[in-house]
Amino acid sequence: MDLDSADIAETIALKAVSLTHVRYQRGDLLGHALSWFSLLPVFIALGGFMSHFIFRRELQAMFFALGLCVNEVINQVIKELAHEARPLTCEALEMCDSNGWPSSHSQYMCFFSMYCTLLVTRRLQFADEFRRTFVALLPWPFALTVMYSRVYLGYHTTPQIIAGGSLGLLFGAGWFFLMDNWVSDWFPWLEDTAICQYLRIKDSSHIPDVIGFEYKNSREARQNAAANPSRSSEKVSQD
Repeated sequence: MDLDSADIAETIALKAVSLTHVRYQRGDLLGHALSWFSLLPVFIALGGFMSHFIFRRELQAMFFALGLCVNEVINQVIKELAHEARPLTCEALEMCDSNGWPSSHSQYMCFFSMYCTLLVTRRLQFADEFRRTFVALLPWPFALTVMYSRVYLGYHTTPQIIAGGSLGLLFGAGWFFLMDNWVSDWFPWLEDTAICQYLRIKDSSHIPDVIGFEYKNSREARQNAAANPSRSSEKVSQD
């Protein structure tokens, strides 16, 4: 018996990946904008950390990404244990088969923002306090916008995003404390392992101004290469 598209839709049960499944009301320009903001966790994970690994390969950032993964696993475990439904709008969003408390987007963004702020204020060095303050506060407007978008678009209730945000703040601070007081002491040892040497994975947290350090050494290397081209090519071949 031949089946049309409607019959197939009724017989096949499909489930969307909640992290990327974002809907908004047709014609709602604010909802359209907020739906893109709602995807910031995806952009951070895939665009930010993947790009950072390819071009920078810093241990600090890699353990930051690991913390976000652990944070997401904890969120899913809590969701399964709490088993709290999403708002009534979940039917239109096709999300009623997933739990709503706590909001994973809110937990992710608050973990990310808290860790960034602590990293900037306690670990990184800047040329002046204005830059330090600006970078430390930069993630928070995005975190708040993502949290608001989850309520506006109907994916969560206000208590659900507050719960997710609170857990994100707690876990973000806890993960940074763990990194700053214990794990980072192992970075020199990790740098010397065969896999880190092969993949050029490093730790630059001991350098006060990494950008300035790399800028200065890059210019000096170019000047030395221009002054001694034969010696420079020989050095590259040896490496």
